[in-house]
Amino acid sequence: MTRNLDGPNPRRYNWRRGMAELTDVGYAKDALIEKIRELAWLRSDYEEFTLASGRKSRHFFDMKPVMMDPECAHFLGVLIHDELTRIGEVDSVGGLELGAVPLTGIAIAKANVGSNLKGFIIRKEPKGRGGRKTGNPPGIEGSTLSSGDRCVILEDVTTTGGSALKAVERLIEIGCDVVACITILDRQEGGLEAFEAANIPLYPLATLEDIEG
Repeated sequence: MTRNLDGPNPRRYNWRRGMAELTDVGYAKDALIEKIRELAWLRSDYEEFTLASGRKSRHFFDMKPVMMDPECAHFLGVLIHDELTRIGEVDSVGGLELGAVPLTGIAIAKANVGSNLKGFIIRKEPKGRGGRKTGNPPGIEGSTLSSGDRCVILEDVTTTGGSALKAVERLIEIGCDVVACITILDRQEGGLEAFEAANIPLYPLATLEDIEG
């Protein structure tokens, strides 16, 4: 095996130093975009994909391989916490199953030692009971959510915004204040406008325009 004797690339994350190494936000975004292209993006000039929203598109994104990749998970954690810092005073992060499940775990795992950041998951179909220990209503799992909590919705791919806004409605019903939504990818098909109409800012870590380059 030939070794590179020119030294490490200063812009490349060095896994030998572990997660403690500081990663530049700009580099994390560029690297995440490349990883999305590699692991999540399908594009066809000959057929259309049917999306969860029911829409047809030449572009299809499956973010599960991205969220399950250790390097991508690191980049996602860096970028999510950069956005959380900008938002300020966030009590909880989470969203609808299935996409928000790994993303919430990433956000919680990357929180600083001593952080009080909590995570939650909202089921698409609530079970008949609520949280026995948490006191949450049926369908909301994870940490205890209280009236007045400032929550941020996490989503893997945003198309129309309809799915994430269902999670927003559930949180509002129990008195939470939804202050933002962070999505890995905004497909730029109306999601931003839907969130603006709900007076909730949408912060995409990448857009379809970024992926197309």
